[in-house]
Amino acid sequence: MRINKKTILNIAVMLFILSFFVTPMGHYGKILLNRLFSFSPSVIEEANRERITDYDWKLKDADWDFFNFEKSKGNVVFINLWASWRLPCEAELASIQKMYNKYQGKMDFYIITNENRPPVEEFVEKHGFTFPVTYLIIGEKTPINPDEVPSSYLIDKSGNIVIYKQEIADWNSSKVYDLLDKLIAE
Repeated sequence: MRINKKTILNIAVMLFILSFFVTPMGHYGKILLNRLFSFSPSVIEEANRERITDYDWKLKDADWDFFNFEKSKGNVVFINLWASWRLPCEAELASIQKMYNKYQGKMDFYIITNENRPPVEEFVEKHGFTFPVTYLIIGEKTPINPDEVPSSYLIDKSGNIVIYKQEIADWNSSKVYDLLDKLIAE
């Protein structure tokens, strides 16, 4: 029995596709595809921006200590809602880490999850993330919708939501950095 080149090629393609479902290569391939198809988020027109007026929002920090969002009033704030088990979140967090590396200390970052500490700590350590993880307190009032994961908010010093992005975005872009420089300088 003789196998022709077309049959071999078809088998190779099927094995490659199958590898995305049954090997770790598939996981990394899906992350890569998510990153390839993520773009810089759009800025909300000034006339359409909503304003956060109530900063009284309790959260927990990485040490599981309570704190209030009120401490960020008057600062530029980035909020990202994520979950370690959501593949798009894993793909997006790498660009958030790069943005954090560039802007830590110049603005406030809230990378918020509603998960328990052990899986989050394991996930953060595995990926080498150094941004501060914040834990949502379920049932606590919030100025944003905590049910949309992943989603992100960029808030100016006056409390205006300048960017609201549902789903994955590329936060490591010159468009975002130019906007952040402008908002921080105001």
